Amino acid sequence: MKLRRLVALLFVVLAIVGGSGCASSAAAPVKTAAVTLPRSYRFDPASIEVRAGTTVTWTNADNFTHSVQVTGTGDTHVMKPGETASIVFERPGTYAYLCTFHAQNMKGTVTVTS
Repeated sequence: MKLRRLVALLFVVLAIVGGSGCASSAAAPVKTAAVTLPRSYRFDPASIEVRAGTTVTWTNADNFTHSVQVTGTGDTHVMKPGETASIVFERPGTYAYLCTFHAQNMKGTVTVTS
């Protein structure tokens, strides 16, 4: 009886550890220049890939005001519901961005290729 409980507990632990490992791995960037902020405090898709010189546009489809700030630039674009913000990415690299109002939940990356 104790062995069954131990085996069952082991399966639960493995499922939790295995599931959390999958959830924490970053998804491959989506090739798009459009990011939506749906009603859920997130960017969709959060990780995108564009070519150098591309203008990326974020659209706030939520009921709350959000922002987009590319880390290290200090340039913040505030978007009320229904508004958009656009940023041109000139140089290759990976750029992190976030919503300054909800930085704990709303983060993403733009990978710029040549």
